[in-house]
Amino acid sequence: MCGFAGIYQQEGNLQNQQDLIKRMTEKLHYRGPDSTGYFSQDQLLLGHKRLAIIDLASGLQPMTVNNYTIVYNGELYNTDQIKTLLQQKGYQFQTTSDTEVVLKGYIEYKEKILELIEGMYAFSIYDGQKIFMARDPFGVKPLFYTTVGEEFLFASEIKALLEHDQVQPIINRQSLQELLALGPSKTPGSGIFKDIYELRPAHYLIHEAGKTTTKRYWDVKEQPCSDTFAVSVDKIRELVTASIKKQMIADVPIATLLSGGLDSSIITAVCSRELATKNQQLATFSIDYEGNAKHFKANDFQVASDEHFIELMKSQFNTKHHYQVISQDVLADLLKESVIARDYPGMADIDSSLYWFSQQISQEFKVALSGEGADEIFGGYPWFYQETFNKRDNFPWINNLAERNALLNETIRESLNLTAYANQRYQETLQAVPKAANVKEQKLKELFYLNLQWFMPTLLERQDRMTMRASLEARVPFVDRDLVEYLWNLPWESKFYQQKEKGLLREAFKDLLPEAITNRKKNPYPKTHHPQYAKIVADLLKACLADQHSILHQIFDIDQLNELINTQGASFKTPWFGQLMSGPELIAYLYQFDFWAKEYQIILDLS
Repeated sequence: MCGFAGIYQQEGNLQNQQDLIKRMTEKLHYRGPDSTGYFSQDQLLLGHKRLAIIDLASGLQPMTVNNYTIVYNGELYNTDQIKTLLQQKGYQFQTTSDTEVVLKGYIEYKEKILELIEGMYAFSIYDGQKIFMARDPFGVKPLFYTTVGEEFLFASEIKALLEHDQVQPIINRQSLQELLALGPSKTPGSGIFKDIYELRPAHYLIHEAGKTTTKRYWDVKEQPCSDTFAVSVDKIRELVTASIKKQMIADVPIATLLSGGLDSSIITAVCSRELATKNQQLATFSIDYEGNAKHFKANDFQVASDEHFIELMKSQFNTKHHYQVISQDVLADLLKESVIARDYPGMADIDSSLYWFSQQISQEFKVALSGEGADEIFGGYPWFYQETFNKRDNFPWINNLAERNALLNETIRESLNLTAYANQRYQETLQAVPKAANVKEQKLKELFYLNLQWFMPTLLERQDRMTMRASLEARVPFVDRDLVEYLWNLPWESKFYQQKEKGLLREAFKDLLPEAITNRKKNPYPKTHHPQYAKIVADLLKACLADQHSILHQIFDIDQLNELINTQGASFKTPWFGQLMSGPELIAYLYQFDFWAKEYQIILDLS
C-alpha cells in the first residue's frame, strides 16, 4: 500500500516546484515508509511513498513504460489473470508487481481496464498528453484533487494538497453542512474544504487541456436471478471464500482482525484453514478497553462483550491471538492524531482506538484482513429490519437532525438548515437507485444502495486513514464487486433467512463456525464504557470553551455545549451517528473540531 502526489500543468515549466512535490510526498510518509520515488518533467511532477507488500525488491514507483507513467496505491487480486491476457497480446513483464500490470493494462485497454481488474486501488497515469485517474468501485483507497490556476494537483490525502501555498484550508457554508448535517459521512466527491474534491468510488477522471471530466465506470444493475435459496447459499460461500483467499496473497505474513463476530470469524476460519495447508499458524488480533470488564453494560446495539467468542475461535482454529487493551488516557490522547489522519473531524474515539490498534498490529505485520463491509451488503444493521429505522424518510443512521440543529447558535442554525441539506442529499441518492421489479424490493434496495454509497465509504475511509497512519494495509474481502453484484439481485427474503440479520451469510458458513458464533447477534466495533473517559473528554472540551477565540464559539450554542459537559454527554439523547457515537463520543468530536480548526488554521467563510 502506498501514497502519492502529483502536479500537472499542460503548458509551462514546473521545475521550480521540486520543493513542493517533495513536501507533498513527505506528508504521506507513513503510507509508504519502505521507499520514496519521484518523477520529473516540465509539465509533470510526481512523488510516491511505498509500503512494499508484493514484489518487495522491484515494483518501485513512479513507474514508466514507453511514454506512460503511473503512481499507484492499492492491491489487485486478479493480477495473474490480467497478466496472462496481456502476455497473450505480446507484453513482457520485468516485475511481479501489480503496478506494472495496471500500467500495461491501461496501455492496452485504456479505461476499459477498469472493467477487468479486481481490487482496491487509486492511481494516476500520465500518457504525455493527459492525466487519467481512477478509484476502485467502493472507495477503499482515497484520491483527492484540486486546481490552482493552470496547475492540477492530486494526492492520496488532503494534507498533501494543502502544502501548496495557494490551496487554502477554507471551510464554507457547505463544508459545515457536510460536517454537521451528514458527518462523519459525507457526500460522495466532497473534499470538505472549499474547492477540494475527492474522486468518487467507481469513477475515473481525465484532466486534459485544462479541463477536468469524471465518469462512472461501474454501478449495480438489475438482472434476473432465478437461483433457489440452496443455490444461493452455495454461491455465497463460494464467492466469499474465493474473495478471502485472493486477498491473502502477499509476499509478507498476514493477520486477521478477530472480534468473535460472524464476519471476522468467517475470514479467520478461511485464512486459518488455508495457512494450515502450509503448516503455518494464523495470527489474530482483537481490541478492548481498560475497565470494560467492569463497566460494560449490554444494550440493544452491543449485547455482549467479545472475549468468550474470541476464545472459541482461537481454540477451534488454533490461532495465535493477541489481545490488545487500550487505556482511557491513550484513547483520549490520540483524538488529535486521528483528526490529522483524516484531515477533518471523524468518529472521535472510534477512530483513535483503531489507530492505536493498528499501531500494535503493524509492529509485527504489514497486512491484516478485516470484516468491514459485510453488514452493508448482507443487511446487518438495525435499519435494514427495524421499522423505526427504515420507515424514516432520511438517512437511517442519522436520526437526530433536530438535536444536531439545536447544538448550533441561532445565526448558524438558520444559515445551515441541516435538515433541508441532509434531505436534499438523501433524495439525490434515491434518484440514482436502479428500479426494482416491485415496490417492496425497491424500498429495501434503496436501503442497500444508501449503504453502498454512504455508510460503507464512511467506514472504509476510517479504516484506510487509521490503518495507513500506522503503515498497516487493511484488506476487506467482503468489499468485492462479484459478491455485491450477486447480492444486489437476490430477493431480500433470502438475505434475511429465518428472519435473522445476515441470515444468508450465517447459513452459508454454519458448518464452518462454532454454533455460538453462527447464532451470535451482531455487535459493532467495541468502544469504551468507562466513565473515566467521559470525564476526560468533558474536561478537554471545557478547556476549549475557555478560549473565546475557539471556532466553537462561532458555530455552536455554548449553553448546549456546557450542558453536554455537565452531563458528560447524557443530554444528547441519540447517537450522533450510527450506533456507536453516543454522548462521550459527541463531546470528543467537538473537542476534535476545536483542535482541527487550530491545527489546520481553518479559514471560516460563511459569505
